[in-house]
Amino acid sequence: MADSINYQLAKFVASYGKVSQIPESTCPEVSFVGRSNVGKSSIMNKLFGRKNLVKVSSTPGKTSNINFFEADDVHFVDLPGYGFARRSKAERDRWAELIGDFFDSERSFNLVVSLVDIRHDPSKLDHDMIDYLQGNEFNFIVCLTKADKLSRTQQARQAAVIKKQLNVPAENVIITSSQTGVGIDELKKRIAEACL
Repeated sequence: MADSINYQLAKFVASYGKVSQIPESTCPEVSFVGRSNVGKSSIMNKLFGRKNLVKVSSTPGKTSNINFFEADDVHFVDLPGYGFARRSKAERDRWAELIGDFFDSERSFNLVVSLVDIRHDPSKLDHDMIDYLQGNEFNFIVCLTKADKLSRTQQARQAAVIKKQLNVPAENVIITSSQTGVGIDELKKRIAEACL
């Protein structure tokens, strides 16, 4: 197996509304999780080198299913964004359950990419997610998104603050931008290390 993943081969596999519908893991998996408007679809599209493979929605919180993509025998899992206030409580509960059930299931969790907007302090839900990943000993990295909105100095300062708040080691935090592509090679490297 090569030491890199051919993202040119990326394709959509399937969408699931319930964890019970998802087939068992047959290959390495990388899961993407984060707040509704953190820019998850944009980062995944940048990773795949495609404009619209992962649907980018103008309405945050649109992804309410678990979507699977595949590139070079690695599965990429797009989990529903959490914490979007304009959805009904029942719908938010369904998402929480969907994400919880997913992480509780027997899967090959090679890497979890937890996305946090670099411009803001992590929300309670971000903290909950990181605590959960740490508590259950998942292999995860924190991907700070939307770095193009800040200067280099601000990026470094914010990254240091977020690392401290989330209590995550520096080497597990990557500053990224789907606009400029900063951090994407590093993200690919971490995915390859976890999956190949």
